[in-house]
Amino acid sequence: MSFQLIINLIIAVIWMFMNNAWTVSGLVSGFVIGLVILYLLRGFFLGRFYFISFVAIVKLMIIFLKELILSSVEVVGQIIQPKLKIQPGIFAMDIELKKEWEVTVLSCLITLTPGTLVVDVSPDNKTLYIHAMHLPDVEKAKSDIKNSFEKAIQEVSR
Repeated sequence: MSFQLIINLIIAVIWMFMNNAWTVSGLVSGFVIGLVILYLLRGFFLGRFYFISFVAIVKLMIIFLKELILSSVEVVGQIIQPKLKIQPGIFAMDIELKKEWEVTVLSCLITLTPGTLVVDVSPDNKTLYIHAMHLPDVEKAKSDIKNSFEKAIQEVSR
């Protein structure tokens, strides 16, 4: 992936040199031309086209920001109520992630989201133990995490 990015940047600089346009717009147009060239030559590189990974990373960041905002609003809503109406709980969630860094990223994203915390990870990295501040439905919480964070992490790494 980094090799493809370096080639793309080299193509952008060559484009700027050939057009004698040392501006941001010249860099952007050269970068886009480099993307097209690399996309057409993607069969010659090991691994997948790097821009797909970049888009998946941006998608993961957007999902995290959305979940961060939604959970922050929910936590603030619970706090400002005169009487707490929460059902805290701990649940075990089996995950399908294979690599250690994927499990670490998932654990960090869950922990950084207000109202949830990864308490422990099983020794085989297949189960996360998660504490939730308000847990009315365990299966819904599991499916929310699987369909958002875990799925997005898989798209980044595969």
